[in-house]
Amino acid sequence: MSLQRFTRRALLGAATTSPWTTNMRHLLPIPKQWLRRSSPKDPVIKSVRPKDRIKYWNIVPGDQIRLLGDKKNAIHEVLSINRISNRVFVKGGTNAEMEEGKPPPSKNFHYSRCQLFLGNHEFPPKEGTLEPRVIPVFAQRLGTAKTRWNRFGYRWTWERFATKTTPVLPHMRRGEKYRIPWPERIPRRYPAASPYDTPIEVVKKVTYTTPRFPLEYGGKLPVLLTEDQFLATIYNAHVPKPSETVPAELFLVRELSNPHSRAKKMKRWKHRQFQKKTLLKDITTEELKHLNGRSEREAKAEAAFKFRQQMEAEKEAQRKQRWKHRDVQAQALRKNERKERKEQKQRKRLTELVLKDEPNQVLPADLRA
Repeated sequence: MSLQRFTRRALLGAATTSPWTTNMRHLLPIPKQWLRRSSPKDPVIKSVRPKDRIKYWNIVPGDQIRLLGDKKNAIHEVLSINRISNRVFVKGGTNAEMEEGKPPPSKNFHYSRCQLFLGNHEFPPKEGTLEPRVIPVFAQRLGTAKTRWNRFGYRWTWERFATKTTPVLPHMRRGEKYRIPWPERIPRRYPAASPYDTPIEVVKKVTYTTPRFPLEYGGKLPVLLTEDQFLATIYNAHVPKPSETVPAELFLVRELSNPHSRAKKMKRWKHRQFQKKTLLKDITTEELKHLNGRSEREAKAEAAFKFRQQMEAEKEAQRKQRWKHRDVQAQALRKNERKERKEQKQRKRLTELVLKDEPNQVLPADLRA
C-alpha cells in the first residue's frame, strides 16, 4: 500500500512529540511551490532534500542532549522533533523575542549538533588523588541494530547504541558497543475529581438498552401511526390509543438516516422518471382521444409540446417556492422600498432647489412674474 503524502497543513505542524516511527512518510518529496511564500504573512515551511532526511531517528522526545559548539556545555531535554527539516526542539528558552498574545517559540537545532547524554560515570582518580571522578559522558557516534516491524505497536523498533563516547568510558574495549535505552514515557496524570465532575458510578450506569427487533429477514416491525391517525387518537376518545411499547428508534428513522445516500438518490430519481413517463402517457392518450381532424403524429407532437410546457411550469413554480423559502421575496420588497425612499428624497431636493442670480441665466417665460 502506498504511503499517504503530506498536505500543506500537515507540514506546518510536522513537529511531533511521539518517539515512535510508524511510517516512512517523511522521506517523500514535497512540492517546491509549497515552500514559496506569496506574502510576508504566510507561514514558513522549512524542509531539507529527501536524500538528506534521516530515516531512523536515534534522538527522540524525552532524551537529554548537549549541543556541539555550546561553550556552557548545558544539557537540554528534547521536547519534539521535526523529521522534515531535521530539527530538534528543546525545552526552555527562546530563539526570538516574545510577542504579546503569542506563545514563546522553542529553541530548535539541527540534528547534527546534538549529542546524547549517557549519564554521569565514574572515572579513575587523577594522579595524586584518591577520590574517583564523576564526569558526564556523551555519545560521539551512534549506531542501530537491525530494524523490525512491531505488529502489536504498529511501529518500527530497533536498538540504539554508542560506538564511540566522549570521554571514552574506561571499561569499554575497542569495538565494544554501549547500549542506550529509550526514554520512558511518563504516564498521563489525571486531576482529582471535583464536585463539578460526574461520579464514576453515574458514568458506568446503563441508561439505554437497544430494543430487540426481529432478526429474521422480512420480520414484521411494529406499525407506526401516521400524523392524522395520531391526531385522531387525541381528539377522539373512542379511538384506541397507540401502544407505548413501540421503540423510539422507529420514529427517528428519517431523522437519523442519510437522505443523500446513493440508494435514496437513485430511488427518488426513478420515482421522478416514472412520474414524468406516466404524465406524458396520460397527455398523449387524452390527445389521441380527441383528434379533431389531426393525424396521430400531429396529436403526439402536440402532446409532447404540452408535456414540455407543464414541465417548465412545474420547474418555475418549484424555483419560486425555493426563492420564497430563501427569504429572497422579503429582500426584494426591502430593496424596492429603499429605491422609493431614495427617489422621493432626490425629487424633494430638486423641488426645493434654489439657484442664485447669476449672469447668463434664462428664466422660462411661464415662470416670469
